[in-house]
Amino acid sequence: MTPVAWTAAEGRSLTVTVAGEVLALPAGMVREVLRPRPVTRVPHAPAALLGLANMRGAALPVVSLAALMGRETAAPSGATRVVVMEGEVPVGLLVDSVSALGGGSVRTVDPDALLARAFGTSARRGTGARGRASAIVGPGAVAPQAILEELALIAFLLAGQEYALPLDKVAAVMRLPAEVAAVPRTGQAMLGVTAYRGGLLPLVSPHALLGISVAEAARARARIVVARLGPALVGLVVDCMTAILRLPEAAIDPVPPVLTRGAGEARVEAIGRLEGGRRLVSILAPARLFNDETALQLLADAGRETGAMTDAEGGSEAVERFVVFRLGDEHYGLPITAVDEVARRPESLTRVPRAPAFVDGVMNLRGAVIPVIDQRRRFAAGGAAEEGHGRVVVLTIEGLRAGLAVDAVTEILSVPTTELTPAPTLAACEAAMFDRVATVERDGRIILLINPKILLDAAERDLLSAIASDGAGGTGADPAP
Repeated sequence: MTPVAWTAAEGRSLTVTVAGEVLALPAGMVREVLRPRPVTRVPHAPAALLGLANMRGAALPVVSLAALMGRETAAPSGATRVVVMEGEVPVGLLVDSVSALGGGSVRTVDPDALLARAFGTSARRGTGARGRASAIVGPGAVAPQAILEELALIAFLLAGQEYALPLDKVAAVMRLPAEVAAVPRTGQAMLGVTAYRGGLLPLVSPHALLGISVAEAARARARIVVARLGPALVGLVVDCMTAILRLPEAAIDPVPPVLTRGAGEARVEAIGRLEGGRRLVSILAPARLFNDETALQLLADAGRETGAMTDAEGGSEAVERFVVFRLGDEHYGLPITAVDEVARRPESLTRVPRAPAFVDGVMNLRGAVIPVIDQRRRFAAGGAAEEGHGRVVVLTIEGLRAGLAVDAVTEILSVPTTELTPAPTLAACEAAMFDRVATVERDGRIILLINPKILLDAAERDLLSAIASDGAGGTGADPAP
């Protein structure tokens, strides 16, 4: 059992219960006491770190005091509390209960000594070099020439058919809120408004615009694609997001005239061919989603009732965009500039002999062989993968290309750079793989933002190490058929 660091009880203290023992915390170090709240787990972190919680827009590391003392963390109860300790890096200590504020002969825990023992001596001394780090690939990064010659698209489903919008015309992709405020005296296409980045975003039905029937879709999978319509933003409510695609010009064809005579007012701009023509994607353009009369009326109606939502990214505030993916119940973000595309996970992958367990195999992506890394194993995510909904996020960093197998890609998140905060130093793991944190104001989620270079460097290093180890003394896997 790890020895507990004790100090003489001096002055007032906060009395708490941990693992059946009554202890005291120096009252002068206590900022506040909170009820437990949801935490975002940090993969590969020390066992004592339970995760990051949202405390009024800031990421608060929550640590089990019992685990710091080498004891078992009890299941949460109605009396469980988080004691927030002062410091350059505030830390929440999970305790079984809080008894009283006062003095006495109860032994006092030295939180800083325990934290230093578990996380290192610099755990509570600011953010250091890691706090100053930013994503390796930023808005000014130069993409490979092959990517510059391709059209990047956000693909989504409408009544079982796949459509897409150019990525540079999409400000964000987000969940559909439980409630949408209706706007009176508007047409069938106008669904209502929702809060978005300090304003109100008009929501529109692309089904109505395209003249197609509205199928019953699972609301949990529905998404809002925030599209740029001139200087304004409009939310298109789609059945679900399917992928981020990058298509060469040779795979994009004009629309046959017969297809432009549908019942809706929106027009398909082009048709994208994937998988040798077996998969077709109808490409839309925001400028052709509405006829002139509807566009003016839609924005006028939204403006009259709510104040039209304008495109903040067109202003002076710098904004970064992230592809958010899900592993189990956890969400993580990658800079969109580092993502080549998001593809459906193939039904089968080609195994790689002697590869470590976290390498699922390789896939063929338009003639390129891409190693696929099981990100569930890399991040030790709980639960089982969902059948039929997996995605592969394809990255290229400094010539190293790989696919990350994830459960789902849930949204494209736009965050002003002023609202991105360094990941708390206490949560340090795997050489700053998570360098920043984004807090989603509308639902209070904490999203860990991944440094893509460190992510791929770590995977490559572990892969080479495993192969070298296997070559030195292992038998290796059987050759792939």
